[in-house]
Amino acid sequence: MHTVWKGSISFGLVNIPVRMFTATEERDVRFRQLHKKCHTPIRYAKVCPHCDEEVSAEEIVRGFEYEKGNYVIVTDEDLEAITPETRRAIEIMDFVDLQEIDPVYFDKSYFLSPQETGDKAYALLRAAMQETGKIAVARVTMRNRESLAVIRLYQHCIMMETIYYPDEVRPVSQVPALPEADIPLADNERKMAAELVNNMTAAFDPAKYTDQYRVNMHALIEKKKEGKEVAVAPAAPRANVVDLMQALRESLAATGGNAAPARIEPEPTPSPLPAKKAAQAPSKQPQPETATTTTTKKLRRKKAETS
Repeated sequence: MHTVWKGSISFGLVNIPVRMFTATEERDVRFRQLHKKCHTPIRYAKVCPHCDEEVSAEEIVRGFEYEKGNYVIVTDEDLEAITPETRRAIEIMDFVDLQEIDPVYFDKSYFLSPQETGDKAYALLRAAMQETGKIAVARVTMRNRESLAVIRLYQHCIMMETIYYPDEVRPVSQVPALPEADIPLADNERKMAAELVNNMTAAFDPAKYTDQYRVNMHALIEKKKEGKEVAVAPAAPRANVVDLMQALRESLAATGGNAAPARIEPEPTPSPLPAKKAAQAPSKQPQPETATTTTTKKLRRKKAETS
């Protein structure tokens, strides 16, 4: 496993020298773009449209566009001057309960292991967090960027997870067309939905979940390598269930629950108009034209033109 960072955890007056390793990895199948004619990988060149020439890495500088077409140039020296002093330390600021942090804040996970002289201090922090059940909120600087992070236990390892700052999490109010929180729901709908949740509840076992698309993609690639024809499996049929209660019944039946039909109150129908008003209401249905009515219209129009 490749070390991505070295530093220390600052825990009060205690410093725990640690190494950092990436805890997760993406397993997506990635493709190269090839020239269709000769299957040579396409080269991506950085070209200046003003000078109409390719630009090397040494000729590229950072620029922040503060308004259209106007840039502030930021050099390596500028970044060095504002880099926080915590560049080699994970500074613990507070201890909190894990339940107080919504998962939307979590970003990237890293394993932390002690360096040569940090075994005892590492074990001490781990034991203290096990005993109290707390996690730590910390700040750390990586790649010239200060990040907010939490320190928590994962099995017998201390883990660091970078988290978003509050202003980086968009407010729910920006989500369009959300139903109201107090939208009326029938009691039998609530009961059946809760029963369905209970029927589908199980202990979390990450090993049972697989990326079926990635499995199929690897199988496709292997068959392509072997020169075999690839058959595409037909899509599984899906029932077109429109009624919510019917969908709940079928789901409960599929999960082994009691799918007895629940009583559904009929929706109230609008009361009809009184007979007198209904009789007075003019009919809005267009009357079909006959040959007689068409001739009468033509005679009236001709008479009006001659008068």
